[in-house]
Amino acid sequence: MSLEKPYKDVPGTTIFDAEQSRLGYHLNQFCMSLMKAANRERFKADERAYLDEWPMTEDQKQAVLARDLNRCIALGGNIYFLAKIGATDGKSFQQMAGSMTGMTEEEYRDMMIKGGRSVEGNRRVGEDGTAQAHRQPQGAAGKKAI
Repeated sequence: MSLEKPYKDVPGTTIFDAEQSRLGYHLNQFCMSLMKAANRERFKADERAYLDEWPMTEDQKQAVLARDLNRCIALGGNIYFLAKIGATDGKSFQQMAGSMTGMTEEEYRDMMIKGGRSVEGNRRVGEDGTAQAHRQPQGAAGKKAI
C-alpha cells in the first residue's frame, strides 16, 4: 500500500521516491549499463535486442525506443540515469530537458536563465500555468495511470 503523497498534486513533477525506484529498477539499471563503451556500442547496433536482455516492461522498452523521457520518468526512470541514454545519443542534458518541455534547447536555456517557469498557475494540478499537463508536449495523456 502506498503512503499518502501530498506532492502528487504538483504539476509537471514526479518525485523519485521508493515506489518509483522499485517501478524503474531495471530501466535504471539498463541506463547505468550505458556507462560502459562496449554496452553503448551494443545498444546502438541493435537497440531492441539490447533492451530485450533487460527484464523491463514492454512500456519501458517502448518509451526508451521512442526516447520519450517523460514516459520513462512516469515508468520509474530517474532523470540522472536517463541522462545516460541522452549521452549515448550525443545529446546534452539541456537538449534532453528542452525536448521534455516541448522547447528547443535555446528556448529552454533562455527560460532557465530567466529563472525558470513562473509559479503562477503551477502550484497545484488543475490550474492553468505552463507546467500543467495540458500545456506539455505529452499532454494530459502523458499522465495516464501506470
